[in-house]
Amino acid sequence: MNRKLAVGAALREVWALYRTHARRLLPVSFVLFLTVAVVDGLIGTEFPLLLIGFAISTVTTPFYEGFVVTLVQDLQDDRPDRSIGELLRATILVLLPLVGAGLLFLLGIFVGVVLFVVPALVAITVWALISPVIVVERPGVTKAFSRSHELVRGNGWRVFGVVLASFLAVFFIAGIGFKPIAEAISSEPLVQVALDAVTSTLVAPIAALVAAVLYFRLRQIDPSAP
Repeated sequence: MNRKLAVGAALREVWALYRTHARRLLPVSFVLFLTVAVVDGLIGTEFPLLLIGFAISTVTTPFYEGFVVTLVQDLQDDRPDRSIGELLRATILVLLPLVGAGLLFLLGIFVGVVLFVVPALVAITVWALISPVIVVERPGVTKAFSRSHELVRGNGWRVFGVVLASFLAVFFIAGIGFKPIAEAISSEPLVQVALDAVTSTLVAPIAALVAAVLYFRLRQIDPSAP
C-alpha cells in the first residue's frame, strides 16, 4: 500500500467537496461569520471589547470546523444526508474540546512565532488534524495533538504543501480579491462589515475541508487506524 499522501488528489477533493456541498457549507459559514464581522465592526479598539471579539472568534471558528468535519464524516461513512440542523447539533457535542484545542493551538503557534518562524510552521503542519481527530475519534484535547502528529508523520512535507496551497487560496480571495473591492466601494463601516462577512463565508470552508480531507486520507494509510 502506498503510504504517501497524494497532494494533487487531496486538493482536488477539497474543491470537489466545496463545489458539491456549497448549499450546506456556505449558509452556515455566512451566519457564523456575519456575527463575527458585526461584532468586530461594533466593538471598537478598546482592550476589554477586543477580548469579547476574540472570545466569539475562538468559539465560532472551531465550531464551524467541527461542522464541516461532521459533514465529511457522513460522506465517508455513506450515511444519508443529515440536515444542517442535525449536523449542528452533532457538532455541539464536541464544542468544548474543539474550543479548548483551538486555544492551545493558538498558544502553540504564538510561542513558535516568538521563538522563530520555523517552529510555528512545523506546529501548523503536525497539528493540522486536531479538529477532525476530536470530532471523529474523541480522544480528549491533549491527546488530539499527539494523534494529529502521529497521522501526519511521514507525510509532513506533503501535508505542509496542501496547507500552504489552501493558505494561498485564502490569501488570494481575501487579500487580493475582496480587500481592494471593499476599499474601492466604500469606507462606510456597514459596507466593510458586509464584505468581511462575505469574504469569511467564502474562505472558511477551505481550511475546514483541508483538515477533513487530510485526516480521512491519512487515516486510510495509517496502519494504526481503527
